Amino acid sequence: MDKLPKVGLPLIFLAVIGIIMIMKTAVTIDAGEAGVLWKRFDGGVVTNQPPLDEGFHIIAPWNNVFIYNMRQQNQFQQDMEVLSSNGLEIKLDLSVLYMPNPAELGLLHQTKGKNYLDVVIIPEVRSAARSVVGRYTPEQLYSSKRDVIQKEIFEEVVKSVKSQHVIINAILVRDVTLPRTIKDAIERKLKQEQESLEYEFRLVTAQKEAQKQIIEAKGKADANKILSASLTDKILQDKGIEATLKLANSPNSKVVLIGSGKSGMPIILGNQ
Repeated sequence: MDKLPKVGLPLIFLAVIGIIMIMKTAVTIDAGEAGVLWKRFDGGVVTNQPPLDEGFHIIAPWNNVFIYNMRQQNQFQQDMEVLSSNGLEIKLDLSVLYMPNPAELGLLHQTKGKNYLDVVIIPEVRSAARSVVGRYTPEQLYSSKRDVIQKEIFEEVVKSVKSQHVIINAILVRDVTLPRTIKDAIERKLKQEQESLEYEFRLVTAQKEAQKQIIEAKGKADANKILSASLTDKILQDKGIEATLKLANSPNSKVVLIGSGKSGMPIILGNQ
């Protein structure tokens, strides 16, 4: 009985050592994550193999695993100051949707590290934003070029980070803020342009209406000339005879004097 504690202490010691070894060699990678294996005695970061995927892994106690978030992440950059083509200060609010390149996670860890957002993505986004916005005037940025600069910034960033082991899924220009004096001046200019367009539209409409009336009047005048030229004495006499015949057949009482009117036209007298 006295020897049991002497035997039990080594067992307890070995059990503790075993637990520590298990804790050092067991790695659990959660959903949406991946692990980069670092081998102390075999070249450091493993770059020629896929990263460790989700689940439970056993590694040598002298090695290490660096876990990365592989989900798409959103970095919001507020009030990024850039200059327009004429040197005025513009503020942009940008959202960058990004993630590590799963196939190159080992290289990303080896060359950039876990703070690759600050080392790679943010500097490239700032550089591209300055380059793109510098091509446009404040008027263009304010009115119709937001989608254009968003597309151009995205394309430049994608090109610049292509070899840096990250993926840029989208860049969203949330807001473009101009200096208040410039914004007010642009709004006044746009208002004046709109009023000018409305005035020109009214002028064009009035001119078209005037042309229409002129054309209608000319048509009536031409028709009257043609009608006047075609009304000879013979035609008028024939028309008078037709009217006389119609009146003669009327049930109303009347007196018809043939040949008593001017130019020999009939004169019709009623009983009144």
